[in-house]
Amino acid sequence: MTYETIKKMRVFISSLFFTYNTIVHAGEEHQPINPTPNQASQEAQSDFRISGYLETYYLHDFNHPTGDVRPGFTYSHNVTDKPSINLGFIKASVTNERMRANLALGSGTYMRANYALEPQDLQKLFEANVGLKLADNLWIDAGVMPSHIGFESAIGLDNWTVTRSMLADNSPYFETGLRLSYTSDDGKWYASGLVLNGWQRIQRPDGNTSPSVGHQLTYKPNSKITLNSSSYIGNDKSDKDRKVRYFHHFYGQYQLNDQWGLITGFDIGAEQKDRNSSRYNVWFTPILIAKYTYSDRLSFSARAEYYQDKDGVIVTTDTPNGFRTFSYSANMDWRLSNHFAVRAELRKFQSKDKIFEDNDKFSDESLTATTAMIFNF
Repeated sequence: MTYETIKKMRVFISSLFFTYNTIVHAGEEHQPINPTPNQASQEAQSDFRISGYLETYYLHDFNHPTGDVRPGFTYSHNVTDKPSINLGFIKASVTNERMRANLALGSGTYMRANYALEPQDLQKLFEANVGLKLADNLWIDAGVMPSHIGFESAIGLDNWTVTRSMLADNSPYFETGLRLSYTSDDGKWYASGLVLNGWQRIQRPDGNTSPSVGHQLTYKPNSKITLNSSSYIGNDKSDKDRKVRYFHHFYGQYQLNDQWGLITGFDIGAEQKDRNSSRYNVWFTPILIAKYTYSDRLSFSARAEYYQDKDGVIVTTDTPNGFRTFSYSANMDWRLSNHFAVRAELRKFQSKDKIFEDNDKFSDESLTATTAMIFNF
């Protein structure tokens, strides 16, 4: 994105806020009906922010597969044995008391893997949404937004591990639709209801006329505990091939003391075997992550998880036992500054069937080592 493009985006968003503020404040006492351009410009500038993120990585696969792409259930950090960019984006954000908006354009192996089903002109759209405050603590947002499912995001620095879990890689990272959300006055409760275009979709699948729905409920009784429940219900296929999917995600995050943190999570989903069927294919995955913070700059994490999808609803392997895989990893984070971090991870997969390419054959094991360098501003 060039400087001129950013400048034009800033002017455009500022003009939107000038128009909005003129309308909503026109009848308020002591509020100028026609604020001067300088007043509007100063208000817009104080609410406008440009931010950026860049994560490079090198992932070595000790199986030495003939290709350079990880198995199909991996959608983040999925290129092997070559320096790569997982995610890079630049983001423009603007907020005031009654509105908020975000626009981010991105690139990298994460974008190519997760946006592959979208039209080409939408495959760089990392985030694009606008929100309106309806009442105290009540907002409505519309557009392309981060997913309401999961404790991991596409942004590496938001997560305790270098690579994403199987749980995160095989549930939505982003979603498109309408979200109504409420936060309690004390900040302990957050609740939202969503109407969506589908399971990680910008556009609905061809021939699909039915929206999907979801919810999120988060409870933070104190600064050390977070409990979350999220759901999804919908058909992510055409109306002709309609199969309703039900999905629920739960996680708890606990800060045990100044050094130790813990995340526990569990996903379970069910999808109709056939159109109008009363029988369902079920998949599930539990996960446990522990983090030890040695200092402000250095921390370590360990992860254990299991994913079972024997009917191939989310992960298709065409093997006798379907996808039944354990994964373990150890992680080290070194933050050199507030804007730069180096991360390293060793990860092993163990599957019921031989699904991992190993030179010229297949194996039930896979060992990888990943190093990432991250810069943000």
